[in-house]
Amino acid sequence: MTIPFVDLKAQYHSIKPEIDAAVFRVLESSQFILGAEVAAFEKEFAAFCGVENAIGVNSGTSALHLALLAAGIGPGDEVITVSFTFVATVAAICYTGARPVFVDINPHSFTMDPEKIEAAITKKTKAILPVHLYGQCADMDPILAIAKKHNLVVIEDSAQAHGAEYKGRKAGSMGDLGCFSFYPGKNLGAYGEGGMITTNNPDYTRTIRMLRDWGAEKKYQHVLKGYNYRLEGIQGAILNVKLKYLDQWSEARRNHAALYSKLLAGSKVVTPETMPYGKPVFHVYAVRTTAREELMAHLTKDGIQHGIHYPFPVHMLPAHADLGYKAGDFPESEKAASQVLSLPMFAELTDDQIQTVADSIQKWSRG
Repeated sequence: MTIPFVDLKAQYHSIKPEIDAAVFRVLESSQFILGAEVAAFEKEFAAFCGVENAIGVNSGTSALHLALLAAGIGPGDEVITVSFTFVATVAAICYTGARPVFVDINPHSFTMDPEKIEAAITKKTKAILPVHLYGQCADMDPILAIAKKHNLVVIEDSAQAHGAEYKGRKAGSMGDLGCFSFYPGKNLGAYGEGGMITTNNPDYTRTIRMLRDWGAEKKYQHVLKGYNYRLEGIQGAILNVKLKYLDQWSEARRNHAALYSKLLAGSKVVTPETMPYGKPVFHVYAVRTTAREELMAHLTKDGIQHGIHYPFPVHMLPAHADLGYKAGDFPESEKAASQVLSLPMFAELTDDQIQTVADSIQKWSRG
């Protein structure tokens, strides 16, 4: 029997009547782009995150792009971020004409190492963009303190961290802006593409609402050079249904992670650490091993799906060779990229499935 890496169908079937009703409601209203369902979801998601405003867009990448633009980032500017992330984090910076400047990660959290930031700041630095990777928040207090000291904007890449907490504060509520993805596989996933920007700043909110809809404040009144980044009505309706279940799904993921870590004790993999400041939501459960290819082959043979998030740090990708970085520049990011392996993780995962995965890894560990 195959154990899937993620099972989107299981989640759909658990809430099928509510999802179907929400979709048909949009079909009846025919508000397919933005509309009342998106507005309702924006309001609920803002409350969930503990912020004043949430603006729905068509992807997490668009969220990052518009957050950067609203913050005034453009050609000639520099934005400090990490290389150990999905490429969209860096691509969004490049879209604005700004230059991504990387710092290394803390190997225990896989997130930005605050101690590396100040050495990377120049006269061109305008923003810091930490990534809450794998559902665990970056160490935000020192990041925010550095940003305040140097008058920098902080934009949280919260694409994998819906509901994650840092010292009691939700991801997306601590910086000047927060950016979320609702890609189907995310903890809060749409049935298609979707994204959200969170902020307490009314000026950012007004600018982003215009930028997502061709720069128009009212129809045909184009104030800014904008984009077609609008969230679809059906996605807003679906996400608003799913949001009600997110806390219980996050708790299920934390329980799954705890069971994994217990059952994998003594094996040849290093299990993920939960930082003392945080309450993660385990978007993925990533172990580390120096024999990743061997373990992957073993898991495949046992019918256990798995993934790598991410096999190459961005500074080593051909697409971003123009940034001028080289192997060895960010040793912790490079080491993590060569060792991490993501095991099956989704709210509907069963204890028996986790036991099967753990047994397989323990068997491999014994050789």
